Amino acid sequence: MIQYLYWGLFAAGMVLLYFAMRSYNNTRDLLSTGIKTAATVVDMITVHDSDGSTYKPVFEFTDRQQKLRRYRSEVSSRPPAYKIGEKVKIVYDEHDDDEVKTLSFWGLYRWCIILLCSASSLLIIGGGYLLYTL
Repeated sequence: MIQYLYWGLFAAGMVLLYFAMRSYNNTRDLLSTGIKTAATVVDMITVHDSDGSTYKPVFEFTDRQQKLRRYRSEVSSRPPAYKIGEKVKIVYDEHDDDEVKTLSFWGLYRWCIILLCSASSLLIIGGGYLLYTL
């Protein structure tokens, strides 16, 4: 019976590993085919929660068709990571308006790292038990 739990942990770890690799591959593809440009921080959105306030930057940039585009970061921080008026390097997909990332380690690889951290603990616990019992 307990073996099913460890098989479940191992399987969940494999699923998370799959999505981590998929996230990494999407980022790699965006970096190789996307358009790199500079964006300007034009606003800070304040996000309130039980721990206080954090700040999400809003970026504005002009794409190759001279269309002004805005991108609201998914990551908020306290203190703010950027100042209004600051220039930031980004990469975007000209065919997908939602595919924009800041050119920073956390901006590019945050989901990959989060998923890998979660997957590794599940794979070690589940896989270690299963290897020990075989």
